[in-house]
Amino acid sequence: MSSLKQRLAEGRSLLMVNPNHVSSTLAEKLTASGADAIFIDCEHGAADFQQVQLMAKGARLGGGFTIVRPQNQERSVITRCLNCGADGVMVPLVHTAAKARAVVETVRYACPDTFADKLVIVMIESLEAVDNLDEILTVEGIDVFFVGPGDLSQSMGYSPAVAAGDAGPSQCWIWWMRRWHAYGLRVVGRAPWRCARMSNIWSVAGRSCSITTPIPSSPKG
Repeated sequence: MSSLKQRLAEGRSLLMVNPNHVSSTLAEKLTASGADAIFIDCEHGAADFQQVQLMAKGARLGGGFTIVRPQNQERSVITRCLNCGADGVMVPLVHTAAKARAVVETVRYACPDTFADKLVIVMIESLEAVDNLDEILTVEGIDVFFVGPGDLSQSMGYSPAVAAGDAGPSQCWIWWMRRWHAYGLRVVGRAPWRCARMSNIWSVAGRSCSITTPIPSSPKG
């Protein structure tokens, strides 16, 4: 089974679904039904480390992977998420290049032998991050730059709520980042498991999903 990194390198988009429940059985069913990965949200969700481990096993049984969002950027927290079986991490509130480099160093430390297979995602979700985006994008070892629509919208003076089928005001930054780097975006909807292709973004009508799109073959203005 090719890793998430390999799939991005092949030019494929990745579908990552947030089950919104602590359930290894649901994690297995989602990946068996076609999700590339499940998303375990430890920043806002209820899953503990033991439950992360069980859900990661379930996702792998279904033929998929697991990405965990740790509750913070602490080295020990990110390390434990990876040691529990996560195939990658989505680290929140990365506002500077220094913080991005620290994330990469932590993942290298936690997974010295398997770092090449771990997906490293940092979240761009503040005006400070946008201001520092040029420098953040130069950090080696980051695989995906993921736009956090709620926090970014709020930092721009908008409501943090994301309407069904909408990317929020943060979508205005997507055109810029997608010229050079893989990017991720959250999409929400109301009806379960109906997919529609919209440009380079997959809109999945369900509780919540995340889309990771690979680097374009050639930049476009």
